[in-house]
Amino acid sequence: MSRIRKKNQQLIIEVASEQFATHGYAATKMVDIALAADIPKANVFYYFSSKDKLYYAVLKTVTQPLLEASQPIEQLTDPVQALSEYIEAKLRISRDHPHASKVFANEVMSGAKSLPEDIGRELFNQSRMIIDKFSTWSQQGLMDDIPAHHLMFTIWAATQTYADFGWQICNVMQKEQLDNDDFKQAAQFITQLIIKGCGVHAKQ
Repeated sequence: MSRIRKKNQQLIIEVASEQFATHGYAATKMVDIALAADIPKANVFYYFSSKDKLYYAVLKTVTQPLLEASQPIEQLTDPVQALSEYIEAKLRISRDHPHASKVFANEVMSGAKSLPEDIGRELFNQSRMIIDKFSTWSQQGLMDDIPAHHLMFTIWAATQTYADFGWQICNVMQKEQLDNDDFKQAAQFITQLIIKGCGVHAKQ
């Protein structure tokens, strides 16, 4: 892919992410995306032949990092290190892909009616892997006997809220936007909360 083509696709995806996040899938039209990106509508259709394909591309910008974020859980045997890296990765997604994260959240809250089947299947398989790993750590005595699925839900909620409820968080903190130090502090606090609250031990 040429550099210009990649740059144009990235611009369209970023603008579409904001439009879908603000107005929803049904209310967003390709012409709205073209106007917001300040490019001809024909250019949008050149790179993405339909709204469905553009919506899929937007979802991939957040679901692919979400799938990659769980690699520490899958690959590492030390729960302290794995959870720390997982939480940091989840917060990076909220920081780097706030609009796409909102699009994904809106899609889930509406019943995932437009979520592509392959993405849904990958996310489900990832969830099963995380739950199984948490259960294994509990059985090994590296973590308290906790309901693994609720721990996973708690981490999702604690990290994704920084994107999905970004306006409210910034309003409370009296900031236009959060900076890297804010996300670093959030990662440290959430990690400490999970590790101490669930009795997580480092593997010797």
